[in-house]
Amino acid sequence: MQVLVVLPLMAQTGGNPIAGLLPLVLMGVAFWFLLIRPQQQRARKQRELVASIGRGDRVVSIGGLHGTVETVDEDTVRLEVANGTVVTLARAAIARRLVDADAPADGTGDTGVTG
Repeated sequence: MQVLVVLPLMAQTGGNPIAGLLPLVLMGVAFWFLLIRPQQQRARKQRELVASIGRGDRVVSIGGLHGTVETVDEDTVRLEVANGTVVTLARAAIARRLVDADAPADGTGDTGVTG
């Protein structure tokens, strides 16, 4: 009698087998949008920053070293960190460019004050 009850249950199909993959696909898409895509954007911005560094720029290295760019080579940057003190860093070690507080960020020279 128990065999007769189990056989119809085993014969039932679970519906569309592709529907079981839908949660995995949705998790993959969410993973890409939440983790991979933002990391790619940060990496692109960092590459653009390193490519745009030039002589006279004030920068901060990933180690926290502040300095002014003296020369830029293909793979290295020479920073003057104090009068007469020059260090050589890898270009990839540049974390950010410093902007003077009195200079406008857009470079137009307009301070935004009228009147």
